[in-house]
Amino acid sequence: MNKILAIGRYLFPLSFLMYVGLHLGKPEVGAAFVPDYIPFPLFWNYFTMVCIVLFIISAVIGKYDKLSYALMALYVVFMALLVHIPRAMGHELGVETMTADLAREQELEMVNVFRNVMVAGALLGFSRFVARDSRIIG
Repeated sequence: MNKILAIGRYLFPLSFLMYVGLHLGKPEVGAAFVPDYIPFPLFWNYFTMVCIVLFIISAVIGKYDKLSYALMALYVVFMALLVHIPRAMGHELGVETMTADLAREQELEMVNVFRNVMVAGALLGFSRFVARDSRIIG
């Protein structure tokens, strides 16, 4: 059973490959999540993708993994605060013309907030209990 449970050490960080695929395959979608007040949305889309790839590599090989889990948790919390909560409140979605589609978008953004909180918690848990390399953050 422990061998099966040990798969989680790799399965969780590798699941972030989905985000890499989204950032690479549909860069305009990732760029659309960059708030209007931040310039160069395509740059941030690709920069985020590179950071996620570096997180995955670090977590899988176990080098600086504690730091990478903590930094990824910080990124996920920032995404919730800077992107998903404002969008859930209707900012940057055009709520001045409220329709059923916009209400649905706001609901989906609230789901994203909950998802980000859960993922941040899991990342912090992995940083504390799974990561092995504590050179930078003990």
